[in-house]
Amino acid sequence: MPLLFQNRGLGRINSTAELFDKYPLLQENGRTFRSKPLVDVDPKCLLYVQQREFAATTPADNSVSVIGSDDATTCHLVVLRHTGSGAVCLAHCDGSSTWSEVPLLVKTVTSLSNVSKEGRLELHLVGGFNDESKTSHKLSLNILAAFQKQKEDIHLETCCITEINDIVIDEIHRPVVYGIGVNVKTGDVFPSSFAHKGPAEELRSARTFTGGQMADIYDSSRGLVKIGPCKWSPNLDIAFWLSQNDDTILKYLSTSPMAEPPHFVQHIKSTIQFLLEHPNSDSLFPGGQPQLYHRAETGHWERAV
Repeated sequence: MPLLFQNRGLGRINSTAELFDKYPLLQENGRTFRSKPLVDVDPKCLLYVQQREFAATTPADNSVSVIGSDDATTCHLVVLRHTGSGAVCLAHCDGSSTWSEVPLLVKTVTSLSNVSKEGRLELHLVGGFNDESKTSHKLSLNILAAFQKQKEDIHLETCCITEINDIVIDEIHRPVVYGIGVNVKTGDVFPSSFAHKGPAEELRSARTFTGGQMADIYDSSRGLVKIGPCKWSPNLDIAFWLSQNDDTILKYLSTSPMAEPPHFVQHIKSTIQFLLEHPNSDSLFPGGQPQLYHRAETGHWERAV
């Protein structure tokens, strides 16, 4: 079935500009979303999703109250929720494999919603901006088109993407909203940023940096974050980047050098350092088993032995 807005099929979408022209209320909703204040999320109830990851859970989850992700420039943050069961999924999509990722998100939410006949699937899209190479525009269109192809009715609620999420500061285009959270209990979606990006932040970054595909990082039935097992080969050539200046790293390792958050370069360097310290990924996954983390009594994620 088509993607719906106000119970009407959106029809063929040729450009985001055309979409917003055709549906002024969608544009208005997007502008309202970007003007909301950043919400401060307690890390003790947060499940953080990195680039090329997704996580899903239900309101019955005692370990997670908010799923969140940030640092999205050309990337898009996707929230899909079933209003009946409250099952919700958040994904951080970078365009690496949109056509296979979207059906995965739909399947994940519907499988968590089996008990619930009532309700509908609602979609919230946030991210991208008016970048020079039009990477954001392409990703916006691909995500919308992929959702259009699903057999389920999906209702587009929030669409704060690309030109609606764009602001010009000192003659440079940037995203207004870099990060969002979704309240697992209420379904509320809000702008946010996160200081805590764990557990296993560097391992997860290394997985994406070395070309890992979209991964489901959470087992909601057991309240466990699960990472890997991941595969990469030793690559000493990447040490080259540690001696480069910030501008060079931004130029070659970012899709949007002028719009990255201030910690981007440090993040890249620490990821490369991690890969150099762990040239063989097998050593991180004894017996080929994933790394598992559970919520400790302190509220922090800790390694489950």
